[in-house]
Amino acid sequence: MVEEFAFDNAEERRKVRQNDGGWIEVIAGSMFSGKSEELIRRLTRARIARQKVQVFKPGIDARYSVEEIASHSGQKHISLPVNSTSEMMEQVMPDTEVIGIDEAQFFDMEIIAAVNSLAEMGKRVIIAGLDQDYMGKPFEPMPQLLSIAEFITKTHAICVRCGATANYSQRTVESEARVEVGASDKYEARCRKCFVPHADAPTPL
Repeated sequence: MVEEFAFDNAEERRKVRQNDGGWIEVIAGSMFSGKSEELIRRLTRARIARQKVQVFKPGIDARYSVEEIASHSGQKHISLPVNSTSEMMEQVMPDTEVIGIDEAQFFDMEIIAAVNSLAEMGKRVIIAGLDQDYMGKPFEPMPQLLSIAEFITKTHAICVRCGATANYSQRTVESEARVEVGASDKYEARCRKCFVPHADAPTPL
């Protein structure tokens, strides 16, 4: 479930661009909530508008494709895998107007200053990522990115246990590592009531 994004309103776009400045948009939520799908939708609209688009993803995320960002529903968009923020910045072209960044929680903390710099250069930066880790704690650098964004969209999934609105990513395998890349093989979407903040959580009674 994705909240309607105000930027699709032409009047809002005119106000934001009145000084020809850039800005930051953050799409945050749990796994299976449609973050990447919403990111792809916005990037596709930018390309239709004949804007120069570049998309980046962390090299660690190769679940569905090495050189594409992909949603759990199967939508894809070409992207460049990078291993650090500095590597991403080296590949940003001067004439790029829109920059997409997927799985931002896997980037280093330098991403905060980097996207601020890109926005100050007049670029539209669209970021998607998990706002909480498998323990339900803020997943850096997402909290910092949310604080500097002009626009924020919170996405939600459906709890696989009870069907309520899900805001948590439940890890279902034995691992205490904070970064454990996976999809439905390792995670489930859970609501607050059904979420248990540790690995391999039992089914709630």
